[in-house]
Amino acid sequence: MAYKLLLGEYAYSDQSMRGWLEVDAFGIDFQPSYVPMFSEEFAETLVRHAPATSLPILLEDTQSGRALIWESAAAADILAERHPDAGLWPVAPETRAMARSLSARARTGFSSLQSLPMNLHARYRGFVPSKFEQEDADKIVALLEWALGVSGGPYLCGQTFCAADAAFAPIVARFITYGFELTEVTKAYVETIYALPSFRRWHACADAQLRKIDDLHLDLPSGSSKDWPRQPVLRGKPYKGDISDAINEACPYSGKPVADTSLAEIDGMVVGFCNPFCCRRGMADAESWPTVMAIMGRLLPAVAVQA
Repeated sequence: MAYKLLLGEYAYSDQSMRGWLEVDAFGIDFQPSYVPMFSEEFAETLVRHAPATSLPILLEDTQSGRALIWESAAAADILAERHPDAGLWPVAPETRAMARSLSARARTGFSSLQSLPMNLHARYRGFVPSKFEQEDADKIVALLEWALGVSGGPYLCGQTFCAADAAFAPIVARFITYGFELTEVTKAYVETIYALPSFRRWHACADAQLRKIDDLHLDLPSGSSKDWPRQPVLRGKPYKGDISDAINEACPYSGKPVADTSLAEIDGMVVGFCNPFCCRRGMADAESWPTVMAIMGRLLPAVAVQA
């Protein structure tokens, strides 16, 4: 089965993050396609894929045509049907019931907190939540602690990441962006999500995108997006030398020829990419990308699940 996933901004689109995690974290092969939010291309994309009114949009080529899935919750269910062994939902009936309930709550509840823009570029200092935003945060922390207590963690429904965790990932990211106080149990869960290779790849793409949407930023001082809970990663730096110094001729993402404007020095090796965006996301967290590690001749992290 072939899937194409149309995504909004990596730094700002919370629903796109959910859509990405629902395929990438479960080893489901797909082709991502970025559509700039609040752009003419964005509007044309929605018209072309009506009745969709937002991203992500998952397109599936089938024997009889192309299926259009325009909501991440529906995508999780359809992907679970198509790939029953991928693990989107827990197998045990009682655990699956908990996972589906958590997922629905994450998507439909906590409207005050989720009205705060997701912003992976920012770590605000001095943000003061409203009464309703703080109440939502308190409810979320209590719910996460309950689920982790029932399942034993480290993920919401036990030892493995599932679609319920994908639903809560953008909420977890808001905790970090806005500096909400967390309990020790919740901090551990946040660290678990931020260590997930698929989440790391998404965050690397956010790091690599240079476009800034001013309306989604607050006028507050901000710390570095590389700080806790992101773990130390293998980062690169731009390489300005000759393209012949690259250890590869094809981009580790697209397979296209390496460009002389897209070279990176990563752990002493010169790795080439097909365009500057691919280069920047490789430099942001090289170890999270199995194809980059394969080119470098390195063993993949034990928790990596997809090339």
